Amino acid sequence: MSNNENENFRDSIATIDKEGKRNFIHPKKPKGRYTNYRTYVSWFLLAILFASPFIKINGNQFLLFNIIDRKFNIFGQPFWPQDFYLLVLSLLVSVVFIILFTVIFGRIFCGWMCPQTIFMEMIFRKIEYLIEGDRNKQIKLEKQAWDTEKITKKTIKWILFALVSFLIANAFLAYFIGGDVLIQHVQDGPIAHVDTFIKLLVFTAVFYFVFAWFREQVCIIACPYGRLQSVLLDNKSIVVAYDHKRGEDRQKLRKNEDREEKQYGDCIDCKQCVLVCPTGIDIRNGTQLECVNCTACIDACDEIMDTVGFDRGLIRYASENNIVKGEKFKYNARIISYIVVLTLLFTFFVTLLFLRNDVQANFLHLPGQLYTTNGDEVSNVYTFKIINKTNNPYENIQVKLLSHEGKMEVVGGQINLPKGGLYEGTVFVKINKDDLSDSKEKIEIGIFDKDELIEETDTNFSSPLQLK
Repeated sequence: MSNNENENFRDSIATIDKEGKRNFIHPKKPKGRYTNYRTYVSWFLLAILFASPFIKINGNQFLLFNIIDRKFNIFGQPFWPQDFYLLVLSLLVSVVFIILFTVIFGRIFCGWMCPQTIFMEMIFRKIEYLIEGDRNKQIKLEKQAWDTEKITKKTIKWILFALVSFLIANAFLAYFIGGDVLIQHVQDGPIAHVDTFIKLLVFTAVFYFVFAWFREQVCIIACPYGRLQSVLLDNKSIVVAYDHKRGEDRQKLRKNEDREEKQYGDCIDCKQCVLVCPTGIDIRNGTQLECVNCTACIDACDEIMDTVGFDRGLIRYASENNIVKGEKFKYNARIISYIVVLTLLFTFFVTLLFLRNDVQANFLHLPGQLYTTNGDEVSNVYTFKIINKTNNPYENIQVKLLSHEGKMEVVGGQINLPKGGLYEGTVFVKINKDDLSDSKEKIEIGIFDKDELIEETDTNFSSPLQLK
């Protein structure tokens, strides 16, 4: 923390003024090594985001989350609602990973990988810089009357914002209805698919609202991750931090002044770190909820340090203990515990993933139907579902009893399973009374492909209470 004892900054946020009205942030355009690195990472992630719905692996979309039709593809592998336990495990792994990552590196995800930050800083903000100019020009434009210049620039900006929002909406919708379906709907036109067009407009409106008006408020107010970090961070966490031991007492730089003699710090109070901050905070006040670890302040400070001839790193990635005590990062018991838990969960998840059956069958007694008898033969009727989780079709699947002698008669005859598809049908199971020992007996059923057993399942078989 800074030596400044005034903690009033924690009682308010930069995006709200003293009268409670919205204070729009106009950050200065950042530049520097970290900004360049973040730009490269953003290009890579944006390419993945827009390409994933249209990449196919063995005919399956790379990423698909079709909740309505209950079709899910993750890295080209189809998943079904029956694999929900894998989804839960994957979410647990993700949560523990985020916790571990936050404990060590703070809110670095927000600044480098979060879609909100990438879209805001790498697309919408750049459009704003291109049309309205840097910070000072934007502020001047905001204050001037609605003349031709202002109307023209604002209109162009809003139109571009709307077009980009529409493009992002298309990309996101492709994850839910499928890339091929979206392309077909676009080719057919909005009149042929009004429901899809309405969804696109809704998505577009949401994105436009977020990036044209709500902006950094998402990170400050809406996102729960900012609150979570306050619980997870400690003095050993590596965050974007101001070296207050080196920087204080901060004073303006004056010509021919001996700063060492007057015991001034390296901070010359230029406030460049504040001007480039996309959430409007002063990093010199210490770690704050609003900080998204975007590193813009690091680049701005390094540039000033180069200009005045001081060493870089007044603002840098560091822990509080590193700044105060000079301690290097060490793995403590807390971090090791998270690593152990994460390793166990990930191992369990991968094991279940590899043990997952390629074909899954489920047989349920037809509701409202009792058994029937024909001489010594007892018959039960079942509805069944067979799911093909692979990219290979199965033709002429056979269902046979494994635990009892008897017959299985499928209504409709032949069972064909398309790749990544589902077959639903009805089957009559007939077993001789002499082979039954209970009024509700467990029977085992095998699913065969060309005499090869590919799945086993079981169900209950009802029969007369008193057998002879």
